[in-house]
Amino acid sequence: MPNRLNAETSPYLLQHANNPVDWYPWGDEALQKAKDEDKPILLSIGYSACHWCHVMERESFENEDIAKLMNDNFVSIKVDREERPDLDAVYMEAVQMLTGSGGWPMTVFLTPDGQPFYGGTYFPPIDRFNMPGFPRLLESVARSYQNSREEIDRVTGQITSQMGRTGQMPVNDSPVTVDTLHEAYTTLATNFDYQNGGTGNAPKFPQAMNLEVLLRYYRHGYNDRALEMVNLTLEKMARGGIYDQIAGGFARYSVDAYWLVPHFEKMLYDNALLARLYLHAHQSTGRDMYRRISEETLDYILREMTGPEGGFYSATDADSEGEEGKFFVWTPSEIAAVLGEEAGIFSGFFGVTEKGNFEGSNILNISQKASDYATKNGIALSRLVDIVQRGKQALLIEREKRVHPLLDDKVLTSWNGMMLRSFAEAGAALERPDYLDAAINNANFLLETMRPDGKLLRTYRVGQARLPGYLEDYSFVADGLLALYESTFDQKWLTEATSIADRMIELFWNDDVGGFYDTSSEHDQLVIRPRDVLDNAQPCGGSVATDMLLKLAVITGNENYRIKAVTPLRTLKDLMSRAPTGTGHWLAALDFYVSSPKEVVIIGPHNDPATEALLKTVNGNFHPNKVLVGAEAPGEYDLPLLESRGMIDGKPTAYVCQNYTCQVPVTTPEELAIQLEQ
Repeated sequence: MPNRLNAETSPYLLQHANNPVDWYPWGDEALQKAKDEDKPILLSIGYSACHWCHVMERESFENEDIAKLMNDNFVSIKVDREERPDLDAVYMEAVQMLTGSGGWPMTVFLTPDGQPFYGGTYFPPIDRFNMPGFPRLLESVARSYQNSREEIDRVTGQITSQMGRTGQMPVNDSPVTVDTLHEAYTTLATNFDYQNGGTGNAPKFPQAMNLEVLLRYYRHGYNDRALEMVNLTLEKMARGGIYDQIAGGFARYSVDAYWLVPHFEKMLYDNALLARLYLHAHQSTGRDMYRRISEETLDYILREMTGPEGGFYSATDADSEGEEGKFFVWTPSEIAAVLGEEAGIFSGFFGVTEKGNFEGSNILNISQKASDYATKNGIALSRLVDIVQRGKQALLIEREKRVHPLLDDKVLTSWNGMMLRSFAEAGAALERPDYLDAAINNANFLLETMRPDGKLLRTYRVGQARLPGYLEDYSFVADGLLALYESTFDQKWLTEATSIADRMIELFWNDDVGGFYDTSSEHDQLVIRPRDVLDNAQPCGGSVATDMLLKLAVITGNENYRIKAVTPLRTLKDLMSRAPTGTGHWLAALDFYVSSPKEVVIIGPHNDPATEALLKTVNGNFHPNKVLVGAEAPGEYDLPLLESRGMIDGKPTAYVCQNYTCQVPVTTPEELAIQLEQ
C-alpha cells in the first residue's frame, strides 16, 4: 500500500513510496499531525544516489517491525536534500553540533515545532559498528520525549541558540586585497598531496574550485608550482577510476587516496565543475588531454543526462542490481569476448588482471603514459591509440546492454545553471556549435518552464515544476546566462541575467548581515533562516552571486551590483584566508575584484572570419578576469562598454580596457593577444 510519498515527483521520495513506514513529505499536514498528536518528528534526509541511504532503507524502512515502531511513536518525514537544501542545511548543522560529524542518510528527531534534539546519520538495524541498533534508538528517543521534556527543552534551546552563527559574521568594511589570495595559496600548497594530487588522504574529493584558484594563481605569474599542483591532480584523476574511462564523466569521489576506486555515483554538479576546470587547464596549457577529458565529460552529459526539454538530469546511482559498481567493472573474459585479439593490449593498458582491483573485477584505469606502454610492448603509438579508441567504443556498446544504475531524472535549477555555464564556455572556447546549442536549449527551458511568474522554481520532473527557488537557483542561472551572453553576444541572455539578478537582490539580500540569505520570505520559516557561506561540493549561492554581480557591474555600469558583491567579500575575507578549501569560489570572485578585470569589446559582423579570429584569440586562452561584450555594429545595444566603439577602417575591431584606461583599438589577433597578456 503506497504511503503519502506516492504523490511526489522526486525519484528519491518515490523510492520510499511503498515502504511500510507511514512517510509524509515535509509540509503543513505532517507538522500539524505532530502537534495534534504531540509526537516527535523523525526526519530522514537523503538523496537518490546515496549508497547508505539505500542500505538503511533495505535494512530498516522496509522492515515491518521497525516501521511499526516508527508509525506508533513518531510522525516520519522523508526529504530529498536536493529538492530542499534549506532543510538539509539547517538540520545538518544540528547533527554536526550533536555528533561532531554529518552525512547521509541523515536522521534527526525534532519536537513538533521543528526544534532538533537528537540526530545522527546511518543507523544499523541491530547494534553494531559501535552504533545502537535503530529499533533500540527509536524506543529510547520515544521514552525520552514522553518522560524527559525538560531535558529535551534544555537541549533544543542550547542547539538552536548556537545554530546559524557561521552565516552571521559581523559586516567588515576594511579593504579587500590580494594578500588574501596569497594566504590562501600558502594553505592550499601546505595541505596538497604531492604524490597523488588533491588534498588530504581518503576519501578524496576532486575539489574543482580549489584547483581553479591554483590555476588563477599561476596565471598571474605568482608561483609556477601552482600549475604543477593542478597538472598532477588532473592527470591522476583523468587516468584513475574516478573517471569513467569508457563513457566519460566523473564519479562523486575516490574511496582511496589514489583516485582508483570511486564511489560510483555521478552527480551533475561535479561534472559541470570538472568539465569547466579541464577546459580552463587546456586553455592555460594547450594540452590535448585536458581538452579530451572536458569534451568527453560534456559529451556524456549530452548523451545520458539531457532531457528532451533541454534540462539536465541530476545524478546516476552507484548501485545496479543491488551491487555497488556492478555496471562499471570488467573481467578479462568479458573484455576478451568483446574485443577478441585486441583484448590483451587493451586490458594491459587499462590495468585489467585476473585478480582484479575491485571485488574480483576491474575498474579501468591508466597507470602509465600511452607512449611508455607502446614502447614497452613493442607496438606503434598510433596503433595503440586506435586499439584503445575502438575498444572503448565497443565496450560502451556492450555496457549499454547491462542493467543501468538508477537515473535521478529530476531537473534542479541551480545545477542546470552550473552546467549551462560550462556548455556556454566550452562552446565558445572549443568552437563546438553543438555545445552552444545545448546551452541555448537549456537556457530557454529554464526561462520558459522554471520561471512561470517571473520567479524561479527549484525542481522539475514529469512535466511538473515546483518549489520556490533558492538563492543558488537565482545566482547559478544568472551566472550561466551571463556566460551564454559572452559566448554568443545575444542581448537576450544579458537582459535575462540582469532581470534574474534584480529579482535575486529583491528576494534574498539583507543589509543586516551584509549579504544574501539562502531562502526568501516565500520559503518555510524554519528554526533559523539558513545562510551557508561555505563552498563545499558545489559553490554556495552567495559566492556565485558575488562573482556574477561583479561581472554584471562591469558590463552594465550598475553601481548597486558592485556594492552588493563587494560587501560579502569584505565580511568573509578572513574566512577565505583561514579556510581556503571551503571558500574556493569566493576566492575566485575576490581574484576577479582585486585584479581590475579587463573589459574586452569586439565590434564586427558575427559571420566575418576576421571577427571570428578575434573571438578565438579571446576565448581560446584562459583569461578568468575579464568581461567580453560585442556587437555587429556601433550603437546596436545600449551598453556603456559599447559607447563610441566602431570598426576601424571597416575591419572588425577589438578594444581592451582596464583600470579606466583603454589601449589602442586593434584589428588583428596578434595585436589583441599582446594586449590581453599585458
